[in-house]
Amino acid sequence: MNTYTDNIGWKNHSANDPKVVELKEYLQRHNGLAGLEVCTTEQIERATSLFFRDGFVVVEDVLSQDQIDQLAEGCDEVIQQVLLLDQDCSGNRGSHRYSFGGSSQTRSMLHHPAWQMLLDVQIVSELLDRIFGLNKYILRAASGDFSIPGAVDYQPLHSDAADWINNQLTPISSFHDPRGKVSIRDLPCPYVCVNFLPQDVTKVNGPTRQIPGSQNSPAPIPSLKEEPEWMRLSTVCPAPAGSIMIRDVRAWHGGTPNVGDAPRSIPNLEFYAPWFREPMVPGISFADFKRLSPSAQRLIRHSVADSSEQLDTRIVKRAPIPERDE
Repeated sequence: MNTYTDNIGWKNHSANDPKVVELKEYLQRHNGLAGLEVCTTEQIERATSLFFRDGFVVVEDVLSQDQIDQLAEGCDEVIQQVLLLDQDCSGNRGSHRYSFGGSSQTRSMLHHPAWQMLLDVQIVSELLDRIFGLNKYILRAASGDFSIPGAVDYQPLHSDAADWINNQLTPISSFHDPRGKVSIRDLPCPYVCVNFLPQDVTKVNGPTRQIPGSQNSPAPIPSLKEEPEWMRLSTVCPAPAGSIMIRDVRAWHGGTPNVGDAPRSIPNLEFYAPWFREPMVPGISFADFKRLSPSAQRLIRHSVADSSEQLDTRIVKRAPIPERDE
């Protein structure tokens, strides 16, 4: 299917530049997490075990072809709107790299039908029930990210959760032990990100790199200069369209070069554990909320605008945001 987004990117870079060609060939030969185990939808217990061990897990064949198509079209629509405002591809997560939520006035994509569809994917509920132990978790946000061809740089490794320091440095981090004895990394998983794949993720189209077991590590996260080569190649690929990747947000992760032929999108839903909360903002109008299924309404009940409130869901151009998923 040819879309608007099939021929975009490559601002300030050329796909035929010798350095880009060399990078692409190197990634094709070496990229990918050794021994990556992709679970099936029948392997719920195994997937849960891998999640707790590694801080992430991939499960394939979660979305139907109709759901894949709807999600791909929704991502394509948003990508087009974002790039019309950013024709030099400067990005809001680095050059040629974007947060979906960070591109919305609401900091969320919950207002979009493609993301709303994901709220009723049953296998996600089954996995979250096991991860959190009970079904009283709630939606934090609907977001994700995308990179377009020409994203030749690596995004620094980072974590999406941190201990509270002060309102200036960590304005949305809520965990704080005034005794200084317990860190957020000593706790059970505080919230989960579920990425949905509307296209195959390959060695060259910007697979996410994940550092297994880092979700509980107290070690400092290495900078790009300090990061060893094995970490740069520790990417979650190949992974087929229709898969999900469930992540403990504390695990170290980062974006990698997209030197492929099309955007790589990983829209997501993020869920708070029953015992964990941080500041939230409305992401869906009351009228749209009322049209959702009862189970979806339960999940997003803390993300709904008041019935008298007009929700502004415009796509906006933003400067780069902090290394934390919106």
